[in-house]
Amino acid sequence: MNLKRIAVIGAGTMGRGIAQVLAQASREVLLYDADPRAREQGLASIAARLRQQAAKGRLEPAASEAAIAALQDIDQLADIDTADMVVEAVPERLDLKLAVFAQLGQFAGPKAILASNTSGLDIDALAAESGRPDKVIGMHFFNPPPTMPLVEIVRATETSDQTFAAVMALAQDLDKTPVAVANSPGFAVNRILFPMINEAIYALAEGVASAEDIDRVMVLGASHPIGPLALADYVGLDVTLDILESFAQRLDRAKYRPCPLLREMVAQGALGRKTGRGFFSYS
Repeated sequence: MNLKRIAVIGAGTMGRGIAQVLAQASREVLLYDADPRAREQGLASIAARLRQQAAKGRLEPAASEAAIAALQDIDQLADIDTADMVVEAVPERLDLKLAVFAQLGQFAGPKAILASNTSGLDIDALAAESGRPDKVIGMHFFNPPPTMPLVEIVRATETSDQTFAAVMALAQDLDKTPVAVANSPGFAVNRILFPMINEAIYALAEGVASAEDIDRVMVLGASHPIGPLALADYVGLDVTLDILESFAQRLDRAKYRPCPLLREMVAQGALGRKTGRGFFSYS
């Protein structure tokens, strides 16, 4: 299956990163966001990053400009009808993603693959909403997509072998490492990662060590590139809470129950880097 023209739905951090990866891999990219300003800012941000990479000698100037030329914004979702594949990268809310997949099923060409960048929501639910479950799959990139090598590939119950093979091949062509994982809450990485973050918050709340030292021991003692509390700040404490609550609900196990300290911080508006204050302060 020739996936040369790919639409990306959502021009936020992940959508921009995915669009950049695709453009650098010689794909024609259609970028859509319901907010025209987000689309404009998204394209400008991608172009700036690509030219910065060229200025630093990490990318040939000609390759940078070719990738920029491969990007096109579209102002209505109906324009995805020419795409071979659509990658959804809207905010991590099931109700929003269900609504988007209903529209993708309506507007995308009949042969188009529909992929979700969800970090752990139910691919079967999205597939059912699309009306074409054999062509729906999870394709979970990690932040930031241009530098993170892993992509989790998540089959829904009715995902066809052809769809799965095409998306695995695409990920490899993007110079990523695709790993097939089950359609289970959090998939593989987040199923392991967020309970660890939650345990680090419990350790802080119980006075096991300071926030700085909790992160220090995981960096120095477990060779993590970043401590779990700093990582929670990077992800966003509200997002961390949403993911843990989803696990607790869908897996029905007490071990996923969010730490009360996390709930308190979210209620106080201390959401991490995006608010300048979380487990650490950011100026």
